[in-house]
Amino acid sequence: MFDTLARQPDDPLLALIGLYRADARPGKVDLGVGVYRDEQGATPIFRAVKEAERRLLEGQTTKTYVGPEGDPVFLERLWNLTTGPAGRSLATAGVQTPGGSGAVRLAADLLVRMGVKKIWLGMPTWPNHAAIFKGSGLEVVTYPFFDVPSQTVLFDGMMEALQGAKAGDAVLLHASCHNPTGGVLAPEQWAGVSRLIAERGLLPLVDSAYQGFGKGLEADSEGLRSLLAAVPEALVAISCSKNFGLYRERTGAIFAVARSKEAADAVRTNLAGLARTSYSMPPDHGAAIVSAILGDAALTADWMAELETMRGRVASIRERLAAGLARRWQVMTAIAGQEGMFSLLPLEEADVMRLRAEHGIYMPGSGRINIAGLKTAEVDAVVEKFLSL
Repeated sequence: MFDTLARQPDDPLLALIGLYRADARPGKVDLGVGVYRDEQGATPIFRAVKEAERRLLEGQTTKTYVGPEGDPVFLERLWNLTTGPAGRSLATAGVQTPGGSGAVRLAADLLVRMGVKKIWLGMPTWPNHAAIFKGSGLEVVTYPFFDVPSQTVLFDGMMEALQGAKAGDAVLLHASCHNPTGGVLAPEQWAGVSRLIAERGLLPLVDSAYQGFGKGLEADSEGLRSLLAAVPEALVAISCSKNFGLYRERTGAIFAVARSKEAADAVRTNLAGLARTSYSMPPDHGAAIVSAILGDAALTADWMAELETMRGRVASIRERLAAGLARRWQVMTAIAGQEGMFSLLPLEEADVMRLRAEHGIYMPGSGRINIAGLKTAEVDAVVEKFLSL
């Protein structure tokens, strides 16, 4: 019966990883894979993570299941980190998930169970968003978010398009550090989007995958917090991959904000039921690390300090890259004001292929670059190769 299956195309990013590894040139540069790298080119383990793991190794007494909902202490601490004091007063339900992708998928399955038919995605967005929602059976409708040639957020176009959304539709928003554009919504724009969502009866699903990599831990959640203060219901998917460096541990959670504690409890049972029939139980190790860090003042302070150092380093590379590229493309100055790990450059696919073939610079055909993967010493050389196009 397997003969009935047609071969599916390989994931472009995974294929890019293979091409990069097979390239023997010493000066090759990987701008594709979305991980942070330090000045040695390594993706480091946080000091606080190492210490938390040491304590878990010495003190953990069981490897039994944590249950479909996950660790309630982890969920409480993660929600407090994301939403601050105001989040504690909301009627909230949370379920631990296998990474941020697992959180988005569980949210999508919940939307379908609720009877939601459509979800609005700002374009461009993380490619897997549309695949996840379509895989759950949702109809994907798009709105303009970012113009690549001018490197600007299309706020007016976004608002005009969402005026066409119907009550009961869902809308996806990025909490901060937009993937793949780095585009930023100003506080007054967050307020405008929040009012529109509330007035039109839409359900926001906020993907929070990069808290701490933009302006800082608190500032990166301001937009989300203003939204939650304005709308009666929301879903929030959180990933710990980037800001805790727990990529392979698949650590995340999905939270629902409801109108009442009774409604939140109903959401919780549905999320737990969907989890049970999907992956049954979430992985524990990453969540145990996060919980240990956030439950210890010294570990929290050390984690915050290291994260802030990483954030500052990415910001400085942005500034240097923007200044270099602006020698040819003035619009590239916008890169310095964007946030997070990624930017989306106004390149043709032929330019991307030429950079790969002639200079060993590997990036997706879309022109997205992972700025957080660059070493400071590589920036000037990379700039010169871009300028040679």
